[in-house]
Amino acid sequence: MVPMAQPKMQLSLILLLVLVAMAMATPPGIADHPSRARCNIKKYKYCYNLEHVCPKFCPGGQCTVNCVSCKPVCLDGTSAPPHNGDGSSSPTYTPPSPPPSPTTYPPPSPPPSPTTYPPPSPPSQWENPPPSPPPQSQTPPPPKTAKCKNKNYPKCYNMRHVCPSSCAGDCEVDCVTCKPLCNCDRPGAVCQDPRFIGGDGTTFYFHGKKDQDFCLVSDSNLHINGHFIGKRNENMRRDFTWVQSIAILFDNHRLVVGAMKTSTWDDSVDRLSLTFDGQPVTLPETEGAKWQSTNVPSVSITRASDTNNAIVEVEGKLKITAKVVPITEEDSRIHNYGITKEDCFAHLDLGFKFYSLSDQVNGVLGQTYKPGYVSRLNIGATMPVMGGDRDFRSTSLFATDCAVARFTGVNEDDSFKGSELAGLSCASGMDGRGVVCKR
Repeated sequence: MVPMAQPKMQLSLILLLVLVAMAMATPPGIADHPSRARCNIKKYKYCYNLEHVCPKFCPGGQCTVNCVSCKPVCLDGTSAPPHNGDGSSSPTYTPPSPPPSPTTYPPPSPPPSPTTYPPPSPPSQWENPPPSPPPQSQTPPPPKTAKCKNKNYPKCYNMRHVCPSSCAGDCEVDCVTCKPLCNCDRPGAVCQDPRFIGGDGTTFYFHGKKDQDFCLVSDSNLHINGHFIGKRNENMRRDFTWVQSIAILFDNHRLVVGAMKTSTWDDSVDRLSLTFDGQPVTLPETEGAKWQSTNVPSVSITRASDTNNAIVEVEGKLKITAKVVPITEEDSRIHNYGITKEDCFAHLDLGFKFYSLSDQVNGVLGQTYKPGYVSRLNIGATMPVMGGDRDFRSTSLFATDCAVARFTGVNEDDSFKGSELAGLSCASGMDGRGVVCKR
C-alpha cells in the first residue's frame, strides 16, 4: 500500500509546483486576463501608443492611460497603487482635482482721451504766411430754357424745354418740330466775335474793325448796317470785335437796336436800346411786353424776357432776335480779350430771319442768301474768315454807301435817301435810353 501512495504524492507535488510557478509568473495587481489601454495624444512622444495593462483592482478591469505620467488610471480615477517592499501593493486614494476656477475677464479699458496738441506758436517774421483757404465752389447756374410761343401749335405752345448744353447762348423752340435749337447755331445768326452762319449754313467769321460800320444786308428795300466795337490785340494784326448795334432801313423808316455801354454787368438791369424813326421805344420790363407801330408795314417789338432780350419784326420783311450780352471774365480769360472792369463790351447776339429777299441781295450776311451763292471761304480752315472789309464798309450807321449796296427804297420821299442818311451821326451814352442821331 505504501508504494502506491508515493507516486500519487509526487504527482500532487508537481501540480502544486506548477500552480505556484504560474502564480509567480503573473505580476502583482494584474488579473489573469487583463484589459489594456494606450496613450493616444501624439505630443507625448515617450508615451504615445505605448500599451499598458489595466490594474486588476480597477472596477470591471477598465482603465485609461495618463499621458503626462504615462501610467494606467482606472476609469473611476484611481491610479495604480505603489508596491511595498514585500511585493504587495497597498491601495492609495488620489483626491479628485478641484474644479477649475471660473474664468474672469478684466473690465474694458475706458476709451482713449482725445489727443490734445499745444497751440502753435505765432509765426516769426521770417516764416511764410499761412496759405489762404481754397475758394469755395460756386453753385452752377440753372440751365437755360425756352418755350414755343406760337399759339398756332397747341401741342407745343408754352411747353418749356431745356436748351442743349452745346448752346453758347440762348435757344428757342422750333414749334413745328417742338425741339429747342441754339440761337447762335441757326442760319442767320450773328453772335460772339462775330461769328456768322450764312443762309447756306456755312459758319464763318468777319472781324471788320472796331468803331466802324459795315453793311450786313443790302437789298432793294432793306438795308442793315452793323456798328462794330472792339479792343486792339497787341499780339495780333486785327481787332477783337463785336456788333454793338444795328440800323435797319426799309421804305422810308429806320429802326435801331443797340446795346448800351456798361461797366459792370447785371442782367436784371436793362441795357437794350430801341429807337424807331428817331423816337425811343420804351417797353415795360416784363416778358411778353409788346410795342407796335401804327405804320404800314407794321413794326412790332416784344420782350423775350424781362430785360435785355427782344424780338423785332417788320411785317412781310424780317424777324430779328436781339439779346444784349457782356464779355465775361471767363470769356476774356479763355480768348485773351484783355477786358477790364471799366467796360464789359456789352454787345448783341442776333438771329435774322428774312421773308422777301431778292436775288440781288448782298452784304456780309446777305450775299449768302443769293441763289447759287458760291462761298469764297477756306472751308478747311479752323476759323474760316471772310475778308473784303472795303466792300462792306459804310461811312456811318445809317449810310447806304458801301460798295455792294443795293438799297433804293420804294418811297419817293427824299427825306431818307441814302445820300442824306449818310450825313447822320449816331451814338449812345452810358446811361441813355436809345440812340441819338444828328445831322
